[in-house]
Amino acid sequence: MAIFPITTISTIFFCTFFLTPSSIEAAEQRKTFIVRVRHEAKPSVFPNHSNWYESSLRSISTASVGVPSPDSAGASRVIHSYDTVFHGFSASLSASEAVKLESMPGIIAVIPEQVRQLHTTRSPEFLGLKTGDSAGLLKESDFGSDLVIGVIDTGIWPESESFNDRDLGPAPAKWKGECVSGANFPASTCNLKLIGARYFCNGYEATNGKMNETTEFRSPRDSDGHGTHTASIAAGRYVFPASTLGYARGMAAGMAPKARLAAYKVCWNAGCYDSDILAAFDAAVADGVDVISLSVGGVVVPYYLDAIAIGAFGAFAAGIFVSASAGNGGPGGLTVTNVAPWVTTVGAGTMDRDFPAEVKLGNGRIIPGVSVYGGPALAHDKLYPLIYAGSEGSDGYSSSLCLDGSLDPNVVKGKLVLCDRGINSRAAKGEVVKKAGGVGMILANGVFDGEGLVADCHVLPATAVGASAGDEIRKYIQLSQKSNSKSPPLATIIFRGTRLNVAPAPVVASFSARGPNPETPEILKPDLIAPGLNILAAWPHNVGPSGIPSDKRRTEFNILSGTSMACPHVSGLAALLKAAHPAWGPAAIRSALMTTAYNLDSRGETMLDESTGNSSTVMDYGAGHVHPQKAMNPGLVYDLSSYDYIDFLCNSNYTTKNIEMITRKGADCSGAKRAGHIGNLNYPSMTAVFQQYGKSKLSTHFIRSVTNVGDSHSIYTVRIRPPHGVAVVVEPERLVFRRVGQRLNFLVRVQVEAVKGLSQGSSVVKSGSIVWSDGKHIVNSPVVVTLQQPL
Repeated sequence: MAIFPITTISTIFFCTFFLTPSSIEAAEQRKTFIVRVRHEAKPSVFPNHSNWYESSLRSISTASVGVPSPDSAGASRVIHSYDTVFHGFSASLSASEAVKLESMPGIIAVIPEQVRQLHTTRSPEFLGLKTGDSAGLLKESDFGSDLVIGVIDTGIWPESESFNDRDLGPAPAKWKGECVSGANFPASTCNLKLIGARYFCNGYEATNGKMNETTEFRSPRDSDGHGTHTASIAAGRYVFPASTLGYARGMAAGMAPKARLAAYKVCWNAGCYDSDILAAFDAAVADGVDVISLSVGGVVVPYYLDAIAIGAFGAFAAGIFVSASAGNGGPGGLTVTNVAPWVTTVGAGTMDRDFPAEVKLGNGRIIPGVSVYGGPALAHDKLYPLIYAGSEGSDGYSSSLCLDGSLDPNVVKGKLVLCDRGINSRAAKGEVVKKAGGVGMILANGVFDGEGLVADCHVLPATAVGASAGDEIRKYIQLSQKSNSKSPPLATIIFRGTRLNVAPAPVVASFSARGPNPETPEILKPDLIAPGLNILAAWPHNVGPSGIPSDKRRTEFNILSGTSMACPHVSGLAALLKAAHPAWGPAAIRSALMTTAYNLDSRGETMLDESTGNSSTVMDYGAGHVHPQKAMNPGLVYDLSSYDYIDFLCNSNYTTKNIEMITRKGADCSGAKRAGHIGNLNYPSMTAVFQQYGKSKLSTHFIRSVTNVGDSHSIYTVRIRPPHGVAVVVEPERLVFRRVGQRLNFLVRVQVEAVKGLSQGSSVVKSGSIVWSDGKHIVNSPVVVTLQQPL
């Protein structure tokens, strides 16, 4: 994809200097910017970089008339200083100050801050990680005991039994982190499991003012639950018994039960701010983590404007594996986030477990649904009056969504209420119905949500149904309410508890964000999927399972869904692989996970897309669903270095200034063309994007190299599964390895005929694969061809 770099802040703010007086005042309002400096450019007159930063800010100060400058009283303008994954600082600036600052010597770029949002048991067993195995990934890695996983999230609830340190030895000798004390979080709170905890709120408070400490903790302590949940998925200890309100009873465990944890709290009530996220990356790398897990995302922007991509590159350069959630924008295309190629991007799939809660209608129809409701149930032998909220409120739109204050208690009292999904949270809708006197709720998906269902810990008897089921229930209500109908609409909800061995599994979760990659379509994203639907994991003791403030129920564990839950599965698995193979870098670990992933479900057929019930595609699942045991011994890996990524950025038409913003060092792009085109990055998947432009035949090639991590003397032969109508040739067809660590190259030629009749702006995606095998290992790489008809 062609890149049109934004090279200066002055371009962004060009129009702000031709405004009315009132808009000029607005333009001078400050917001947070991240400033990249040339580290070695610090003038010698300053004893350290902090002095240089402060002096630079004082020199460009443009306080509004009658309003004192923030630094006039001696207060620091610097929000955070960065010196590990990034060289520079963040500060609150007006538009004109940002322009002035970027023009100063030693300043490379000034970029505006983004606000990110969270992307919100049985999974170890489903993935084949069993405690009793005498061999396998858990055994080979000693359950990850010498590895540290840094979780950048909402903090942690350290008292959870999932974070006990029984039988753990001292922290790894390389560990340099600390346990930062704060509100309700003394430094002694950490232990041999949770060996580090920090919090970053300067960016949050720079935008929102001082936090409300009655609703959130000024410390690493989690007041939301998301961070506790994700941390225990990655590395929670074995805890038995575990359940949520009686559902999913069994043993809870993370992927790497003995790995150490370090919590970096960056997410607060108003979101997760880039300046704080970058500070967390900086600290995590300096502390000595081995893996960084990030279940947070936002709008996709060029990599040099993306604080997550910038921080992750610095982590990669330090040998740290970074996994990030793909986002919950599915099932639509082009929704995937966190797409930088040095980040492992994780989508979500289902497991073989669900929580059925059926709707029984007055006409005898049984409608499937799901729920994790643990209170007094509705009577099975009684049917309750059923209404559709959208037909009863004064404002049909607000009432259909069961927004706060939209329901009339005189109409709702004693009835089962059908609400539409959207706007407010699913559990909040139940609270609205409960306040209005309803006895229960049926939550119907919209057309965009499709048939994908998420089970929630509702505050009243409630269940979620798919879009088609919602249509059926509305039609039943409408027909029953007609004047000539003999019986009014009636229904009840029947809760079936926990159901195991559900087939088919896995299925691509409806909410899981999909490709193609909106920033670099030549790189397939997401990379892979992992369990992310209805995942049981640890939960804070002071937060109700529904997440609603009025929910006073308490539980040690909670069931949540999202790519937020899928990401830490891969983070934990990466720690296990690093422990089993200490010499592997982050690219080799990702390669092992991708080339051993599978795309067939328990029936032996292509995984389904939950939203439609049809077969899913590579744009939904990437390389496939993780297979931990096979990833331990992949045979071959596609490895990458920082220099490969610099060539990739050069071939993406980034300027040297753009590249330096990401890599912290100047880039020489003169030799990048030797790497060929952008698709020649040594990635485990291969994606060609063709613009037809009236051509009848289109062709390209991929150059790849694989490193032998299997047997010393091995011969791999290739098997080609070409995309439909695409000619694929691999040269050579055999790779002969004589030692472990040997690296060999191969060439893949792709040729396809243009698709006739393709309308302007539309595209066709075709996928296949190439598979290398020595009879023992199977190394699979997706081959994707996209044909686009330009506008």
